[in-house]
Amino acid sequence: MLKNEDGNVKVVKFLPHTIIIVILIIGFFTAWGTVGAGERGVLLRFSAVTGEVKDEGLYFKIPFIETVKIVNVQIQKSEVPTGSASKDLQAVSTTIAVNYQVKSDNVANLYRELRNDYTTRIIDPAVQESIKNATAQFTAEELITKRSDVRDLIYMNIKNKLESKGIIVHEVNIVNFDFSESFNESIEKKVTAEQDALASKNKLEQVKYEAQQKIEEAKGKAEAIRIEADALRSNPAVLELRALEKWNGVLPTVTGGATPFINVSK
Repeated sequence: MLKNEDGNVKVVKFLPHTIIIVILIIGFFTAWGTVGAGERGVLLRFSAVTGEVKDEGLYFKIPFIETVKIVNVQIQKSEVPTGSASKDLQAVSTTIAVNYQVKSDNVANLYRELRNDYTTRIIDPAVQESIKNATAQFTAEELITKRSDVRDLIYMNIKNKLESKGIIVHEVNIVNFDFSESFNESIEKKVTAEQDALASKNKLEQVKYEAQQKIEEAKGKAEAIRIEADALRSNPAVLELRALEKWNGVLPTVTGGATPFINVSK
């Protein structure tokens, strides 16, 4: 700082040049930026979307006039919880996981309409509406037994709503269905009753099987006896042989009787 002889501050002639140089340096370093992998940069001029989109890598913009807003074009995941009602008016709490992706050629329009708030402004409402529409077409029990059909319907509803906005829906998964406590109890009782009925049926089938086995066994024994009887009737010598096989070698003793004679010459 310089002063004259009276002690007054003298204006530094080179100060404006210094300010200009500083502004130029700041402008130079703020004129460059980078767009990361899986991103696109939307160019704004005086905060208005120009329609120009910066691809991945280094970009240039006019300092203090233009700005670049980054939009994620990778596959993203959003989990949306929703309360709805089934066809039979059972309360259902559902959580859906959606894998989606912003179309890279639509980021300028999407940012113009929604800025970066598209998740809460269009994705979540579309998912919630699709869930309510789908669950209303199935009973509470069908939501469990036809889970894949419910998921497919929700997927198609979400896809139709979001693709017109430039958002691709890759996959939809049902994270969970939660029902009222009374409904859960009724399902548990039904499952228990079905299990008991199945156990009773299996037991009955087992009894029938065992009874049939006994019948077949008895039939087999009866048939064996019949065959043996027929064989004995057709060959009397076999009867004599069986008698000899069972004889213990002791002759019966009869008081006053003669010694019995057995013909073994046959």
